Amino acid sequence: MIWLGIETSNSPLSIAIVKDGQVLAEVVQNIKLTHSVTAMPTIEELLNKVNIKPTDIDAIAVSEGPGSYTGIRIGVTLAKTLAWTLKKPLVGISSLKVLAANAQLFNGVICSLFDARRQNVYAAAYHGMSLETIIEDRHDSIDAILVQLQQLNERVVFVGVDAGNFKDQIVQYLGDNAFFAPLSLQLPRASKLIELAESETLLNEAEVHTFVPKYHRIAQAEANWVKEQKKEQQ
Repeated sequence: MIWLGIETSNSPLSIAIVKDGQVLAEVVQNIKLTHSVTAMPTIEELLNKVNIKPTDIDAIAVSEGPGSYTGIRIGVTLAKTLAWTLKKPLVGISSLKVLAANAQLFNGVICSLFDARRQNVYAAAYHGMSLETIIEDRHDSIDAILVQLQQLNERVVFVGVDAGNFKDQIVQYLGDNAFFAPLSLQLPRASKLIELAESETLLNEAEVHTFVPKYHRIAQAEANWVKEQKKEQQ
């Protein structure tokens, strides 16, 4: 079975092609280029390198969020378009879980997070090895997340390039129970996305139309619009 994985939920881009459990090709990059410009050419490049036609793809996996609104929309739109055009099943996986999978062998709790600005984060926590969810995907203050993790009284490894932004606070709350994944594990990998997707129930073709990203918060523009509407109603 041939899988195409698409990870564009934040600044890093990762595309992978996996056949029968083996990674044929994978790109992981963290450069400031728009995914709308780079994602599709990267897919085409990898398919050409491994001599696979788009019609040979059996299923498509995509990170469904949370993360960057633009990044998520690009990845999901691309995945849905390919799934519909090629008539292939589509599987969406939490972008936080994809990142957490990098540290799956950690003996303790894995917390993956993205900086959502203003001391807020997108975060989730999982048991190591099993990746059983402890804290569901959420948008919350970093302090609120750390309070929950502190109450677990377990070793916690933080995964993600943004974890360093909150290192002082993390250590303040967790002390010696705080660990940070090495640089090689800080970027999401589309091969991990596919690995997780293979254990999920495939979405049938009819559901491709209703498949939507999971933002876990409204966009700032939408929030501003809601505020304006409330002012007008007063």
